[in-house]
Amino acid sequence: MCLDVGDVRIGVAVSDALGMAAHGLKTIDRAGCMPALKAVIEEYQEEIGSILVGLPKMMSGSVGIQGEKVLAFVEELKSSLQLPVIMWDERLSTVSAERTLIEAGLSREKRKGLKDKVAAVIILQSYLDSLSR
Repeated sequence: MCLDVGDVRIGVAVSDALGMAAHGLKTIDRAGCMPALKAVIEEYQEEIGSILVGLPKMMSGSVGIQGEKVLAFVEELKSSLQLPVIMWDERLSTVSAERTLIEAGLSREKRKGLKDKVAAVIILQSYLDSLSR
């Protein structure tokens, strides 16, 4: 399972059983998100062995303010969900997701609701591709 953690929403994606393709699952409100994340893990318990979390780094490679927020969230995640957590560089994933949704012709309002889920798919697919190399 992959999470794209934002200030307001969390995009959730999962991979297929073979670990080859990422699929967008849902977008969860960040406030009070642990019960919703636990429900996803329970529903997909056979497929989920770890949680991949996109770490937003600055272009220089350093961790900025948003990255620090994600790292703090990861500590809460580890203690609440008891699954291994893998951090993955997610630079420009949200930009790429936004661009993809614009190219698909979606309105600004529809993009807002899908952007985090699509970013989670991009992050997870990047990770899966790295494993197959």
